[in-house]
Amino acid sequence: MKNKSRPNNENEEIIEKVQKLMEERGRKPLEMARKAILEEKIESREVREALHYFMTEYWHDLARPTLMSICCEAVGGDPNATIPFAVPLSLISGALDIQDDIIDQSKTKHGRPTVYGKYGKEIALLVADALIFKGFTLLSEAYTKIAKEKAIRLTRIVKNTFYELGDAEALELNLRGRLDVTPEEYLHIIEKKAADVEAHARMGAIIGDATEREQENLGKYGRLLGMVIIIRDDIFDMLDIKEAKQRMLYEHLPLPAIYALNTQKNISATYNSLRRNFSEEKMELFLRRIQESRGFKLTVKIMEEIANQALLRIENIPRKAIRNKLSMVVKSIII
Repeated sequence: MKNKSRPNNENEEIIEKVQKLMEERGRKPLEMARKAILEEKIESREVREALHYFMTEYWHDLARPTLMSICCEAVGGDPNATIPFAVPLSLISGALDIQDDIIDQSKTKHGRPTVYGKYGKEIALLVADALIFKGFTLLSEAYTKIAKEKAIRLTRIVKNTFYELGDAEALELNLRGRLDVTPEEYLHIIEKKAADVEAHARMGAIIGDATEREQENLGKYGRLLGMVIIIRDDIFDMLDIKEAKQRMLYEHLPLPAIYALNTQKNISATYNSLRRNFSEEKMELFLRRIQESRGFKLTVKIMEEIANQALLRIENIPRKAIRNKLSMVVKSIII
């Protein structure tokens, strides 16, 4: 999906800069997280193999640690101070990703087998447990090295975040198979699902000793950024046959389809036929109907509106270089 307001070479430059930024800021915490979990002595060969697969071949989340680091620096803090928190949160986020795959019965994702798809439900649950326990152990250790008041604030954010994510997952289950879902209903769930991105941004600000206003602006920026990422992924899922099949048969409809069904009800017959007997031909027809119903255009429009709200939240950051980095992260998603 290209933003035609910018030439392709500028788009590519933004993406390259963001990728470089994530390597610089996110690689060290991710490698530390890998080392921390893989050094644990686990007798079960299956669990060891599954953990090794997930941490070395599957899980490459550089974005969250990077966001925490930049938000800390944005308020004048030392970005390295976020690493002891980024490491455990990376492990916990990985566990939630595995749990989400189990709930959605996702055996592959982005062309790769998930832990659930490769090793089965039982091993996947045990791997998720290992990541959670190790993550919270390291997080507890990190709390002991900062001021008590700051540790309490961070703990409250972590607790509230994971309750909100669980609530969003439960609400999302109620969307499966429904043709009457409104865009507003789903966008509310998307907002709740973006809680973890907000948490990383807000925690980075707190670690950097942000003012209440700075913390609030960066937290809201994170929430809006998370929403943009989820909506972007909904678009990509519709354009990938394997991902689209997974969404059609086992999960709820992505946002472009929800918009289409709310603007042109007669495409519900096409969707029902697709669910009864999935084929690439029927999927292509459904995509054409979504296109004709402006489902993709409406999705891109709301995504760009949310992205602009995110950019407004960082316009008062005094250091232009940091402001530009946060801005590039948003722009790299919508181009």
